[in-house]
This record gives sequence, C-alpha cells and structure tokens, in this order.
Amino acid sequence: MAMDAATIERLIKEGLPGAQVSIEDLRGDGDHYAATVISEAFRGKSRVQQHQMVYQALRGRMGNELHALALQTSAPAD
Repeated sequence: MAMDAATIERLIKEGLPGAQVSIEDLRGDGDHYAATVISEAFRGKSRVQQHQMVYQALRGRMGNELHALALQTSAPAD
C-alpha cells in the first residue's frame, strides 16, 4: 500500500522535531516522492548520515509502503 505525502511529512517531523519538510509526489502515483528536509539536527553530519536520519524517521517504511524517495537534506543556513 502506498503512503501519502502528509504521512511522510508527519513521520519526518516526528523523527526530526523542528525540521522544515517539503514533499512532492513525482508521478502522482503515491509511490515516488521527492523530499527536501532542512534540520538543525543535520549540522555537522555528512549527507549519508543526514539521509540515514530521514530513513530512520520513516520507521522501516522505506522500500515497503514507500517505494522511492529522492532526498535533499541540509542544515539551516546561518
């Protein structure tokens, strides 16, 4: 079963409190999304670590209910 954008956004915000999250459904199929996540928690972390933090926030749904998620992550600009 596919996930909707609101659920993805909610899970990321719960896992990364204070994050700015933008979700785009790339194909309109509820299966392929792009997410931009800006979080202070990412400061000092590598891009791989940032993406792992987002995947952790999704609580194992990546690859199951959520087929594809293109991620752009960063810490807030100073």
